[in-house]
Amino acid sequence: MGKPALDLSKLTTDEKLELIDDLWRSLSSDDLSLCSELRAELDRRLDRVELEGPIGVPWEDVRAEMTTRES
Repeated sequence: MGKPALDLSKLTTDEKLELIDDLWRSLSSDDLSLCSELRAELDRRLDRVELEGPIGVPWEDVRAEMTTRES
């Protein structure tokens, strides 16, 4: 891989994140090869979410807790 046409050091953090997002979205499922074990695990997790609904802690709660700990 040669030198990138874009000087990444001149991008802001937001611009870099947008570029990452653009690159990620440009990939198709055919671009990502998964071994059978990983595909089975991901399918199992998707099935669980469909059955039980999403579980976890909302980002706002995590952020609030992190902010509280920093103070």
